[in-house]
Amino acid sequence: MVLVDGLAVEFGGTTLFSDVSFAINPKDRVALMGKNGAGKSTLLKILAGVREPTRGRVSMPKDFSIAYLPQHLMTEDDCTVFEETSRAFSHVQNLEKEIERINHELTVRTDYDSEEYMQLIERVSSLSEKFYGVEEINYDAAVEKMLIGLGFSRSDFNRMTSEFSGGWRMRIELAKLLLQDPDLILLDEPTNHLDIDSVEWFENFLINSAKSVVVISHDRAFVDNITNRTIEVTMGRIYDYKASYSQYLELRKERREQQQKQYDDQQKMIAETKEFIERFKGTYSKTLQVQSRVKMLEKLELIEVDEIDNSALKLRFPPSPRSGSYPVIAEDVSKSYDEKLIFSGVNLTIERGEKVAFVGRNGEGKSTLVKCIMGEIGFGGSLQLGHNVKIGYFAQNQASLLDEELTVFQTIDDIAVGDIRTKIRDILGAFMFGREDIDKKVRVLSGGERTRLAMIKLLLEPVNLLILDEPTNHLDLKTKDILKQALIDFDGTLIVVSHDRDFLNGLVKKVYEFGNQKVTEHLEDIYGFLAKKKMDSLREIERK
Repeated sequence: MVLVDGLAVEFGGTTLFSDVSFAINPKDRVALMGKNGAGKSTLLKILAGVREPTRGRVSMPKDFSIAYLPQHLMTEDDCTVFEETSRAFSHVQNLEKEIERINHELTVRTDYDSEEYMQLIERVSSLSEKFYGVEEINYDAAVEKMLIGLGFSRSDFNRMTSEFSGGWRMRIELAKLLLQDPDLILLDEPTNHLDIDSVEWFENFLINSAKSVVVISHDRAFVDNITNRTIEVTMGRIYDYKASYSQYLELRKERREQQQKQYDDQQKMIAETKEFIERFKGTYSKTLQVQSRVKMLEKLELIEVDEIDNSALKLRFPPSPRSGSYPVIAEDVSKSYDEKLIFSGVNLTIERGEKVAFVGRNGEGKSTLVKCIMGEIGFGGSLQLGHNVKIGYFAQNQASLLDEELTVFQTIDDIAVGDIRTKIRDILGAFMFGREDIDKKVRVLSGGERTRLAMIKLLLEPVNLLILDEPTNHLDLKTKDILKQALIDFDGTLIVVSHDRDFLNGLVKKVYEFGNQKVTEHLEDIYGFLAKKKMDSLREIERK
């Protein structure tokens, strides 16, 4: 059990949160929720021991192990994927080396009756008990199973980690973390770089194998599937719900309704009291009553209503210029890099107004086909864009193309046209840019902030074919809902590359699956596709 007692974090005269207390028990799977800036990641870092609170403490049993996966990190570059992942067992190997070192020292020393000699015997006995208490496992087999589960192929095992992108390096760190079998796993946005297959595997692992978990995630389906408890960080305090995320939303709605009623009642009472004071403050016979009411107001503890969810803000695209009936037609398209075939025989026709998803394991060619459609790379076969197609494209490198000398507000003001200009501040707020952020220069923004700004910029341009490559990685749940509704209302054509099942649900009606060097069309929504895919894999198992 982990006990959190009276935590407070203050910086620059501002209190992030205070008097936070709760316990994490075995088999707890906790979703840490709250708006951006509420203190979720800070609280996770305190639990991990990488940050100290201003006040309060975190206590746990001796030998209790915690593993922490932050949002951003890099692995070493001097070894292969398999070697780096195997470092998960370095604590066991170090234990064995220490036992060997002490045993060697005991054989060469002759001061058998000394206190130091007895301490060495006690030390080696304690270490040996711990070492032989470690479950005997085949380390190489465990590493292989973990890497394959997280999307690596066997041909990747002997490649240097330096050959992989940041997202794949994050998977290596995740593999190392899970292999350590810690008592508590702390995860900060773990699914940002995982495809749908890997997310499903990861969910099953956490549900069936993890001892206890605390997770921050904007992937609603992932959070709903793995958690049984929700801790909300809001307005400097926490609310602890013994409920999954969906249940928490309902309970939070009820709580806010009760708060609002109590707030309204209190405000009515305050107004009536102030009116009494004003009316009778000069009346001698009412002096004591007036003074009593003044003191009551001074001592009154004001009721606060937690942050109001402003997801009712609607973001609308400009009307799309009309395109031809078939914005994208691909016939027998193929693509190879050197000797490696990415895909071949790709045939697809996307009609005007269709909203489709590209899904599949990373490295199977989703982004590659997008680049073919964009005309950024060469390919075999025929790929035609329809009449008057105007493409809006969002990719991860979009953020690097922003003008670093402009402010956040100027970046959007320069391209906004029409009525939308009056709502720039609201739109920036919906995408987590507060009042103090809008005058920041782009050059000082984090990678996530740049990504969100690039997304807003794209959404304000009049286009009729939107192509979005993993658009939700840096968006919180509220902002994702705003974006999703805007895309549902978008009157143009949409291609979205995403692993976020909840985001795709209700948005796309057709799924293109990338895998085994081909692209397969599925005329179902995302959950229909997933259900069908599991049936197919069961038939394959039966055939085998």
